[in-house]
Amino acid sequence: MEPTSNKSQGRWWKIAFYAVLTLLAIFLVAFSFYVLDLIKERGGKTLDGNKILTQLEQYKTNADNETITGTDNYWLGAAKPKVTIVEFADFNCPYCLNSFPNIREISLKYKDSVKIIFRDFPVRENSSSLALAGRCAGEQGLFWVMHDKLYANQGKFEISQLPELANQIGADVGKFTNCLNSEKYLGKINKDYADGKSMGITGTPTWFINGYKIEGDIPRDLFIQIVEELNK
Repeated sequence: MEPTSNKSQGRWWKIAFYAVLTLLAIFLVAFSFYVLDLIKERGGKTLDGNKILTQLEQYKTNADNETITGTDNYWLGAAKPKVTIVEFADFNCPYCLNSFPNIREISLKYKDSVKIIFRDFPVRENSSSLALAGRCAGEQGLFWVMHDKLYANQGKFEISQLPELANQIGADVGKFTNCLNSEKYLGKINKDYADGKSMGITGTPTWFINGYKIEGDIPRDLFIQIVEELNK
């Protein structure tokens, strides 16, 4: 006859085994939902490349044009565009950094038919200071140079080094520092943020492409395809 202790031990091993299997199943289900949410967050990947325009309809926003584009923001490209891309972004956002090369490529490749408008949506630590740095450089005609500088050096400098970055791009450091310290453009930054919140923006980057609202880092090839389709 098998000892009672051995039977108990075998029973507990079975219970432990099934408990581990149950936990593993729960983990796999949770992980699947996490991946789906991440794909949604990163944006664009749920679109069918062969049915871009049809599928974009689900992203159409009812917001008025002025709320989307703003009235006093920096832009690149065509004054009378076929495609208008509005980016609500944060200079501290890693997903915005991923999108940065794509948007700069588009700004060059389609400069005669696409307009790109940058709007501030600072949600991370010290992001408002970086947004101010962009606008303070902008009053010296150097917004896009500072825009590129901030992304190229994301996470590699302290806020106290912003005047040094301004010096590197050729700005008048005195004027830049005075502008920064006075928070001269904080009202405009807050207006961008308020407009974004009114349209349901919760994170960055968020794009409005001819009125279609897409959240997250759109993969390069898909972004190009969207622009090509709308540019016809």
